[in-house]
Amino acid sequence: QVQLVESGGGLVQAGGSLRLSCAASGRTFSSYLMGWFRQAPGKEREFVAGVSWSGGSTYYADTVKGRFTISRDNAKNTVLLQMNSLKPEDTAVYYCAADPTTLRVGEVDCWGQGTQVTVSS
Repeated sequence: QVQLVESGGGLVQAGGSLRLSCAASGRTFSSYLMGWFRQAPGKEREFVAGVSWSGGSTYYADTVKGRFTISRDNAKNTVLLQMNSLKPEDTAVYYCAADPTTLRVGEVDCWGQGTQVTVSS
């Protein structure tokens, strides 16, 4: 398994930007699908964005498509989530996730501890 540590959350005004970073330990980072999920108070954890093993393919929830960009650097064992045009409804705890074969929320193997993103109106 990999150990995941997120950073980069914070408070931002609507329309602003934040960049989340996830650092992974271990020598097999490139064998994991990587993703970002979020969980708002009183809501279930939901998929936000995912990236394939090589970084060649990316996937987004409809709610963030066109505003968020996920990327990975296998040489540095990191995955980034660039969030632009943030909205108050983006407020949540954001989790980095890793799994060898799936990014289905109920089946992911490894989770980070989460980082809070708060968007004020």
